Parts: sequence; C-alpha cells; structure tokens
Amino acid sequence: MKVRVLLLLLAGLLGFACATAFAASPSLGGIQPRGGTRGATDVVLTFSGARLADAQEVLVYYPGITVKKLEVVNDTTLKVTVDIAPDARLGDHAFRVRTASGISDLRTFWVGALPTVQEVEPNTEFDKAQPIPLNSTVIGVVDNEDVDYFAVDCKKGQRLSVEVEGMRLGVTFFDPYVAIIDSKRFEMAIGDDSPSTRQDSGGSVVIPADGKYVVQIRESAFGGNGSCQYRLHVGTFPRPTGVVPAGGKPGEEVELTFLGDPSGPIKQKVKLPAVADPNFRIHCQTAEGVHPSGLGFRVIDLPGVVESGANNTPATATAGVAPGAFHGVVAKAGETDYFKFPAKKGQVFDVRVFARQLGSPLDPVLNVSVVGGPAIGGNDDSGGPDSYLRITAPDDKEIAVAVGDHLQKGGPDHFYRVEVTPVQASVATLIPRVDGNNPANQERQTISVPKGNRTAVLLQANRADFGGPLVMGLEKLPPGVTAAAEPMDAGQGVVPVVFEAKADAALGGFLTPITATHADGKTVIARRTTFDAVFSVGQNNTPYTRHYFDRTAVAVTDAAPFKIDVVEPKVPVVQNGSYALKVKATRAEGFKGAITVFPLFTPPGMGIQGSATIPAEATETILAVNSAPNAGPRKWKTAVTAVSDAGKGPVWVSSQLFTLEVAPPPVTLTAERPAVEQGASTQLFCKVAVAAPFEGKAKVKVLGLPAKVTVADLELTKDTKELAFPITADKTSPAGKHGGVFCQIVLEQNGDLITLATGGTELRIDVPIAPKTAAVPTPTPMAQPMPMPMGQPMRRLTRLEQLRLEQEAREKAGTPATPPPAAPPAKKP
Repeated sequence: MKVRVLLLLLAGLLGFACATAFAASPSLGGIQPRGGTRGATDVVLTFSGARLADAQEVLVYYPGITVKKLEVVNDTTLKVTVDIAPDARLGDHAFRVRTASGISDLRTFWVGALPTVQEVEPNTEFDKAQPIPLNSTVIGVVDNEDVDYFAVDCKKGQRLSVEVEGMRLGVTFFDPYVAIIDSKRFEMAIGDDSPSTRQDSGGSVVIPADGKYVVQIRESAFGGNGSCQYRLHVGTFPRPTGVVPAGGKPGEEVELTFLGDPSGPIKQKVKLPAVADPNFRIHCQTAEGVHPSGLGFRVIDLPGVVESGANNTPATATAGVAPGAFHGVVAKAGETDYFKFPAKKGQVFDVRVFARQLGSPLDPVLNVSVVGGPAIGGNDDSGGPDSYLRITAPDDKEIAVAVGDHLQKGGPDHFYRVEVTPVQASVATLIPRVDGNNPANQERQTISVPKGNRTAVLLQANRADFGGPLVMGLEKLPPGVTAAAEPMDAGQGVVPVVFEAKADAALGGFLTPITATHADGKTVIARRTTFDAVFSVGQNNTPYTRHYFDRTAVAVTDAAPFKIDVVEPKVPVVQNGSYALKVKATRAEGFKGAITVFPLFTPPGMGIQGSATIPAEATETILAVNSAPNAGPRKWKTAVTAVSDAGKGPVWVSSQLFTLEVAPPPVTLTAERPAVEQGASTQLFCKVAVAAPFEGKAKVKVLGLPAKVTVADLELTKDTKELAFPITADKTSPAGKHGGVFCQIVLEQNGDLITLATGGTELRIDVPIAPKTAAVPTPTPMAQPMPMPMGQPMRRLTRLEQLRLEQEAREKAGTPATPPPAAPPAKKP
C-alpha cells in the first residue's frame, strides 16, 4: 500500500520553468524532526535538499502516515504536514520526494509511542540533570565530549527502561552509550551495542526503591558533534531481548514468550499480518507500554514446534516435521538443543538457523546427522553470522538437527529459529549501485522517464536454484510508458532496460517491485525486490545502518532539454576488432550545454570507452568499442546514458536499445618476423586467410613500429594470398627487438567500417657491421742465408732455396704468393 499526496503547481510556474530553465533531478538530504509520535496530527516536517522547487508529491513506503500538505518554501526546503495514525508501525518509515523533474533519495522518519520533549542545556552534570516526565521520548544532540543527563521519578517495583535511536537515524556516524544511574551514582544498567539495536543501545531495570533516577547518554568514546542527534525513549515499557517462537504463519494468532526483560518472561498473544513482510518486527506490549524497537520475527507459512526444554541429547530430541520450523533457546553455557524429523531417502532440504538476523545474541553452530547414525554435515557462518546447510537424506530415517553456540555461550535470551525447507527457486531483484566505492550513494536507483524521451537502468537478478533466461521489468508502469529489454541469459546477472514515455504522458509516479519471471512461463520463482539504503557509514566505508525496502520508484517527469540516439552499427565488432560508435544529440531550442555520455552495459568480452563528451553546441561524439580475441560470437542489446547540467542540476536520459554484434573476423594475417639494419630496407611478409569472402578492397596498415621506421600501406581483396610490406629503417631508428607490431585491416561493408587487428609480430633492428679496413702490404723480407751446421763452411743458396724462403716470408706476412717461374725448356739432344 502506498500513501501519497499530489500538489499541482501553477501553470504559470510550469511555463516559466520550461521557458527559462530546464528541470533537474532532485536531492533529499534529510528530514527534521527525525521522528514523531503515534496518533499525532498536523505534524510539520522540514525536508531539506536541492532542486525541490517543483516538488509535486511525497512517496511514502509504509501505511500509517498520511501526507496532508506539501508546501514549497524554496529550492532547498519543503514543509510537509502529516498525520500519524494511532496504529502506525513503530520504527522507521521511508519517504521520497517526486518533483516534476525526478525522484529524490530515500530518507527515513521514525515513529514512536511516547510523547516527545526537547533536551534543554545545561544538563551536562549529574547534579543538574534535566527533569523529564516518565514515559517520554527526548529529542537531543550530543556535542563533542558532551554528556547529557535526565532525571525521572520512579516507584519501587516499577520497571525503568531506556532505548536510544542514534546511529539508526542515519544523520551521521554516532555510536551512543546509555546508563541508568541511582542517586548514589551507581550504574544499575548500561548499554552500548546490542544484537537487536546494532550500534544503538538500551537497558532496563526494576526499581528497588522510590526516588529519583538519572539516565545518561553520550557518545561511546566521548566524541560527538552537532549532527549526533538522538531519540531517547525513557519509560516503563517492557524491553525484552528475545522471543519464542521467533516466527509464525501469516494471519494466525500465536502465543509468544518474550525473554530477557528484567521483570521476567512475558507471555502475549499476537495476531500476525496476513502478508509476509521481510522487515516485520514483533513488539512486546503490556499495560506499562510497548517495546520501541521490537525484535526480528519470521512470518512464513511453515508449521512450527517449540523445544520441549529437555531436548539436550539426541535421545530426547524434540520431534517435528519437514518442511517445518523449530524454535528454542540455548539457555546456558555449553548447551546444545536437538530436534528431529522424518525424511525419505534422496530428499533434499535447506536447513537455516535464524538468530543474529532476528536480534539474538546467539552465534549459532548447526550440525545435522541421521538419528542413531552417521553425521551428514555441519556449518557455522554460511548465513552471515548465522548458519546454513543443504542436506540430502541418505535413508528413510529420521534426521537430527543440533544447535549450539560457537563459543559455548548461552543465556535466557539466546533464542533461535531453524527452518527446514525443500529447495525452492528464488530470485532477488534490484537496481545495482552505480558507485560501489560509496555504499551510501543512492544515485540513479530510481527510474525517472522524461516526457517524449527515454531513460535506462540495469536490472539485476540474483538467482538461486534455477537456470534459464529471465524476463525483467516492473510490476506496474506509469500510463504512457513502455519498457524494452532482451531476456536475461542464464549466465547473466544484469540486463539493460530502456523506459520510454510518450510526449503526452502525464506527470506522476509510484512505488513498484521489480519483476523477474522465467522465460518459459511455467517455472515458479519466489521473487523479492531489494533496495538497500545505507544511512550510516564509518571508517573504510563500512556500513553500520542499512534499511531494506521491497519497491523502487518510477515516474514520468518534465521534458529534458536534449535527447540522444545511437547510430545503429551496420557491421559487427569482430573479434580483436574495434568500432567507432556514434552518439548523436538533439537539443531543445536554447539548450547549448555539454553532454556527457556513458555506456550502460558492456557485454562480456567487449570493452567500451568509459565516457565521452558532446561539446557545448555540438551534436555528436564517438565512443570507442573493442572486442577481445576470445569474445563469444553473438548479438547483445545495450544502451548509452547521457547527463547534462540543465542550469541547476543533472538531467539524465538514454539512447534507444541498440545491438552490438560480436563476430569472427572475415580476414586475418599471419606475419613473419622481419629484421632490418639501421638505414636499410626490408619486407614484412604476411600470409592472408579469408574466412568470409567480401566485396571490394580492404586497406591494411602496419602499426606499432618503432620511431623513424616507415612502411607503405597496402590493400587486399578476397583473393589475396600474401602481402609484402616494404619497411625502411632510419639510421637513428632504435636498435633491438620491438614487439607490439601488428596489422590493422579496415574493410567497408554495408556503408560501415569493420576494423580489426591481426598479424601480431616483432621487428628486429640491427646495427650495421663496420666495414673491414684494407690491409697494408708488408714488405717482402730479404732472404736470409740458410744456417750451416756447425763446423761446416758457408755456401751460396740455390735459386730454388731462395724462392722457398721468399714464399714462407710472404705467407707469414699475408702477401699473395708469387707463382714460381716456369721451368726452362729442355734442350734438344
């Protein structure tokens, strides 16, 4: 159910806005005061933000709050008058502002059961505690090193409970500490963090004697600042910290036992809601009041059983059925609780423990076995801090389930619920965050469709236990709006969806779930929509306070000052190829601003330039697209989004849904590895392989060459078998091996260009070898007389001996040998 109010703006104001300044997406920064009281009427809230002057409606997520009046104070402030129903749900409510130009961030407002009082300084000393009525909610602020004290009068036997909403308000990082102190300054109860209130705190005591008691609140590390606001509930209300059973069937009346209250267990019958709410909390209510925060509670159609109390051994296990639920308390240290249920061989069950998720201090450990037989499995933290296990029954026997605490702890409020269910197909749908580095950023997690224009989002589906394609969309669309999307493949988790509004579509919007249905139309899928709003973020962007909502917002807005279209590619982006995707803008008269375009979805195996700008007054730009060598051949649908500052803020639109096709290259080259000397020329030889015949000639360039190396461009046809590129290296081209050399082929088809890279190789550039210097002839040494044996007389050398000595001398000197003279002719007898 949604509650909303329409505020029609004056026609003159609308006309002025359209004529002089274009609308822009609104921003909601906060709501003050941060909460109100059940049954209060004419409560005036201040909504602060930006670009709120054309506000038309407040979208309210939960029943119980009615918007009576919306007043635009200025561009940054709205006054919103609401009535809070006497039975409005306790805790957080969520609002968005819908303007003529968009939908704001989501912000919360808290509803309590007690009347409110304001903190009044000075109240920073114990002896000067501010007196407040018992059963009231104090609205205050903790400044740096500030400690606030409040005094209440109590009677003996009366319960005094305190609970604070601080971090949960989402204003800033604020970790509150509270204490109940008696007149002697003895701390009777203290509270810092707790499983049920997270970083917020509380406590409760039974008053031992009549008198004045003091409640202290501060920042846990004595920090604080002007933004550390709190809502401090002080009263006689019950404050249990556990409940058994911790769930029930929709619409049934169930008897509950609330645990952990200082007065002891509290029994109460409660009528559960007819429709399951994943955020449902159970609130203990007595004549003394109602628990402000409540406890997590499962509303699901499963039969349940509560432990017998004597089920601490396998032999005394509490019997139940599957599918079914088991409830209990690990009441003391070291305790283990046992349950059992019959199963048939081959049955498969999911066994989940719910404890921390519901606010229990138990850190559960789960073990499953055959009764009297072997273990089947165990788990500690597969469900976050809780436990989860999928089992298959090995025989037609009973299955035993054992639950204990990881550190062997226990206590009267260590409650839990175990659900044993058949495996069921399910899917969680959402719009993913665009800024994963900032979990508090809610940008573009709503759907605002300008009249006569388009917007696009990614819809995400997290599948469980089923396969096959999904059809994604919204449960309801505004009149005049259509959605275009391809089915989401079995292996995909996101799909781009383009929403388009007719030019005469009426302004308006609402909250609606994101749908995901199996493409076969037969498979039943349990579906839920999740919007994760993070309001308190600490160090390292750690989220401390999160709120989950089951709907997203969609609206038709004023016309945008520009529209974009993608020129549909007429050729595929081939593997290891690239493409220049042209984006064109159509501008409204008078709008000249720059437009930035972004790819919405990049198909697997492809890359798309992160952004590009259409300059002021220009009408087009290019987004570079490429495909990996191993990208799978297929057609993909995607879109391009665009944003521009229309004079006072961002305006987003999108292109149509268009096709990017990945295909094998029609032609490839295999290149040899050439080598060339500096100052010389060579050739790069490439073999040509044509996979798909084509018409005309393709241009081929060699790219990636080192400096001062030139090469001629060539052409090829479908009949070309080999190419030889003449390459010339300059005398100063760098020597060495140069990788990254490849060929680029540009082929025209259907009036469009296919561009691909192929023929990767390397070029080696050598330094020329220095030329050898000519040898200078060595003079022929004079022949030395042959040594004579000692004691022998000297004699003259014969002519043959002289020639032999000269020849040996030349050989040693490297001088060419002189041929011996020809022998004289023989004399005639």
